Amino acid sequence: MTKVNLTIAQIKAELAQHPTAVLLEELQLDQRKGVQQALKHYLKKKAQQAELVKNFKARFKYEQGFWQQGVPLVAGVDEVGRGPLAGPVVAAAVILPHDFSLLAVNDSKKLTAHKREELYAKILTEALAVSVGAVNNQVIDQINIYQAARVAMLQAVDGLQIKPQQLIIDAMQLETKIPQLRLVKADAKSVSVAAASIVAKVCRDHLMSFYAKLYPEYDFAHNDGYGTAKHLQGIAAHGVTPLHRLTFEPLRSQYLE
Repeated sequence: MTKVNLTIAQIKAELAQHPTAVLLEELQLDQRKGVQQALKHYLKKKAQQAELVKNFKARFKYEQGFWQQGVPLVAGVDEVGRGPLAGPVVAAAVILPHDFSLLAVNDSKKLTAHKREELYAKILTEALAVSVGAVNNQVIDQINIYQAARVAMLQAVDGLQIKPQQLIIDAMQLETKIPQLRLVKADAKSVSVAAASIVAKVCRDHLMSFYAKLYPEYDFAHNDGYGTAKHLQGIAAHGVTPLHRLTFEPLRSQYLE
């Protein structure tokens, strides 16, 4: 069937599948406005998909480099929750299979909450191994947030059911004999670290949503423990909870000095 025999609705249906090169050539010659709009939309979508694939492959270059060197088990490691006034710092470690192909996996900060949830479920299903570590606010106050983040990340690595041969970490040095590649903004440069950032973020968000039910006055469900105006108003009106980090400003000035 050629373009002459196809309605615009049929053409859109063909473009939604896998149109042949012959059909695309014929559509370029079709003068109907609806056909040209449908073709333009198809070509734009195809270009966007090609860009997604290109960027995804670029974010997989570190893992693939290790695989090519005979190091098949590479774990990405990342943490979330350094900045909040309340709640734990949470880390995750993820080992991905070599055929992993979820193009949307990227720095968790670049994704919507809905997309993170969707990818979280898929990562847990497709990953070779996933582990999560967490350090609560009391320990954060004792050893500082930087050291707490390191502890949480090491917990995540040690918890993996498959021992990794190489780590890719977001600008952090861990106390482990496993070789480490430290990258600045690694969650935007490595698919494995991005996957870890998504797992850590979703786990922490779920935890803060639970805490929101225990302490509804602080709006944890929406601020995840960060110092938003509503959160600070809750502290001013009700004081701190057992979840708050007292060494963080402005709490330190109010409660420790």
